[in-house]
Amino acid sequence: MRKILFGKNKNIIHDHLKKIRKERGLSQEELAAKLQVMNVNIDQQMISKIENNSRMVTDYELFCLCRVLHTEPNDLMGEIETL
Repeated sequence: MRKILFGKNKNIIHDHLKKIRKERGLSQEELAAKLQVMNVNIDQQMISKIENNSRMVTDYELFCLCRVLHTEPNDLMGEIETL
């Protein structure tokens, strides 16, 4: 299977996800629990992997993260640097 990377990143939300999650006062476990209520199969370890830039994020997961964190996709994606 081919690895999909953007530059050296597996996802472009890792830094902003951690920052916004902490601003909302949520632990990784609490965020995972809120996502699981939405039928998104993500646990604390997967949140950690996303925040550590070692796991991809699907469009559906991005949408659900935005809903749970009450934010917009652009807030999670931030500025995208050109390669």
